[in-house]
Amino acid sequence: MASIPSFSTAMILVLATILLFVSPACSANKEGANHHTEAHNGFRLSLKHVDSGKNLSRFERLQHAMKRGRQRVKRFSAMVLAEKSDSKVKSPVHAGNGEFLMDLSIGTPPKPYTAIMDTGSDLIWTQCKPCKDCFDQSTPVFDPTTSSSFANVSCTDKLCKALPRSRCSDGCEYLYTYGDSSLTQGFMATETFTFDKVSVPSIGFGCGLDNEGSGFSQGAGLVGLGRGPLSLVSQLKEPKFSYCLTSISDTITSTLLMGSLASVNSTDGAIITTPLIKNPSHPSFYYLTLQGITVGATLLPIEKSTFALSDDGSGGLIIDSGTTITYLEESGFDIVKKEFISQVKLPVADSSTTGLELCFNLPSDTSSITVPSLIFHFDGADLQLPGENYMVVDSSMGVLCLAMGSSNGMSIFGNIQQQNMLVLHDLEKEKLSFIPTKCSQM
Repeated sequence: MASIPSFSTAMILVLATILLFVSPACSANKEGANHHTEAHNGFRLSLKHVDSGKNLSRFERLQHAMKRGRQRVKRFSAMVLAEKSDSKVKSPVHAGNGEFLMDLSIGTPPKPYTAIMDTGSDLIWTQCKPCKDCFDQSTPVFDPTTSSSFANVSCTDKLCKALPRSRCSDGCEYLYTYGDSSLTQGFMATETFTFDKVSVPSIGFGCGLDNEGSGFSQGAGLVGLGRGPLSLVSQLKEPKFSYCLTSISDTITSTLLMGSLASVNSTDGAIITTPLIKNPSHPSFYYLTLQGITVGATLLPIEKSTFALSDDGSGGLIIDSGTTITYLEESGFDIVKKEFISQVKLPVADSSTTGLELCFNLPSDTSSITVPSLIFHFDGADLQLPGENYMVVDSSMGVLCLAMGSSNGMSIFGNIQQQNMLVLHDLEKEKLSFIPTKCSQM
């Protein structure tokens, strides 16, 4: 483990209705940001939070997102249980859903759609005519017969062979399930996808004729950005992407950079990099090696095995844009919780109505609260989080809460903890990098 320096506490200022954190983000790295139309297989997209446009406070947004996040964690747990069961009949399950939407166009001529971005699954899919069982979407269902660039995928194609479950009938048919009875079923095809002004031909995707379950209705389908061969990032010539997520309280969109535009200046001293670990049981996920956690100046006495990836595919920690708060294996979270209670000099609140596992009562006669710093020690990368990325306040309830929770089966590094960082996934080098960035200014 890297040496642990001493860290000062972060100061949090409680104003009338918001919490301001004295932890300014570093300036953005904008390399290549203004030349995306010239980049070969590189492009830039805006990401819209699924709750944007709704009249919600920051805390209400967090609660809505956590409700979806708990369903996602259940899906992850279902995946672990499925791996541990002896049944060979079950179809593999995937994460599905997500917290961010992207705009794209499909076909020639291009037809606009909104899709869910999901870093926890691989398949790209949209609803297609003639739809047998489809959810309502804001745009017309894609009609393959109107596009000159549409082509069916044969059963011998590598895209068909990469599917977790398929059958050969009139072309390559697929079934992709998401762990809570949600599914998409249809046939594989290739098509030209247009992202902003960049068109990418022959992208393999699922034409969904039967699409069932909850959570897909925000868009017209899903774009998988996982590590498997079916994902969008794997199908690009440069298999890398980065995103920069604005604060959950911001109305400003976040940013997604794909392919050549995702590169960053490796000489920037603010970059910290850690290896991406593979789990053969769940090859789509981005696993990181979490070696320890420091709260304030205390390196917590968490057993190294707590966040380790087990031989049976369980355990480990993934980084995920579609899960809102960080979930730690229960025994590890209990130690984190105990240390925050010890160091935060406030009475513990009843958090049952907040949806979070640790909250403190805010005193009515103070304008500033001191909270301990929080550092995640990944392999080769000590990531100190700004206060806004792990402490949230609801002034109407008078509580200050830790934006983390407990889990069983695996740990998840969520998107609240990734706010105002450019997070680069490089599938070729098998590395992940964090660059402190003011995402609203990208």
